[in-house]
Amino acid sequence: MNTNVEIAGVTLKNPVMTASGTFGSGVEYAEFVDLNRLGAVVTKGVASEPWAGNPTPRISETYGGMLNAVGLQNPGIDKFVERDIPFLAKYDTKIVVNVCGRTVEDYCEVVARLADQPVDLLEINISCPNVKEGGIAFGQNPKSVEAVTKEVKKCAKQPIIMKLSPNVTDITEMAKAAEAGGADALSLINTLTGMKIDIHKRTFALANKTGGLSGPAIHPVAVRMVYQTAHAVQVPVIGMGGIVTPEDAIEMILAGATAISVGTANFHNPGVTVEIADGIREYMEHNGVTDIRALIGAVQE
Repeated sequence: MNTNVEIAGVTLKNPVMTASGTFGSGVEYAEFVDLNRLGAVVTKGVASEPWAGNPTPRISETYGGMLNAVGLQNPGIDKFVERDIPFLAKYDTKIVVNVCGRTVEDYCEVVARLADQPVDLLEINISCPNVKEGGIAFGQNPKSVEAVTKEVKKCAKQPIIMKLSPNVTDITEMAKAAEAGGADALSLINTLTGMKIDIHKRTFALANKTGGLSGPAIHPVAVRMVYQTAHAVQVPVIGMGGIVTPEDAIEMILAGATAISVGTANFHNPGVTVEIADGIREYMEHNGVTDIRALIGAVQE
């Protein structure tokens, strides 16, 4: 049985990846999860210099998910290269580094620093709803998406995955713009912008007022956008958004995702990624599927 999938020339042993920002750089999860069992570990976003993130409170539970306004807190590229990459390199899994920045120059600086590192793919975060400069501003304008993609592609040694924002009118417009800019793959969706108000304190639950909604509540939206995107572009699509079970992951693959990323579910079940990888294999066995590639985009029209 073949569970291998290919993203921009990089072969993953299975389609299960971690979603950036929900798995650290694997260090925190290594005692709960055999990282060797995963197709890839996607790191938390890393910037050219340390970011403190947003003020607290910056997490709030919601019905069917959670809101976060962490604001891409990270130690910066120097610490990341010194500490996190050597840790991940010990495991038989692919390494995907999520890159964040406030300007195109920021992105390119980080990408250039990673050129000689044992990193397989770069995921460029142009879609975080909690960063006022850069981030979502780039991800909501197709001309900006194409321009940022072009510039990053010039700097990058590894293939680049552009991470798209769902907070747009037409996701296919953004997907086509990223592909036109030279993206090797696309990942979606990032969180949906949301808000929660504490009715007893009559104040916002998050200091940032708004935050990114993730979890099962957004899964149907994510499936729809992955389906639309997979039909609009020729590059591979990595699907994410509310994946909790093997069934959720298979749904994404049938919609057109070559691989999937598991995010919020890691917080309440640290072993969920391996459970999903096992569940996909069991589904294949039960349905007589010998090659997972036969499932990609196989939903009957």
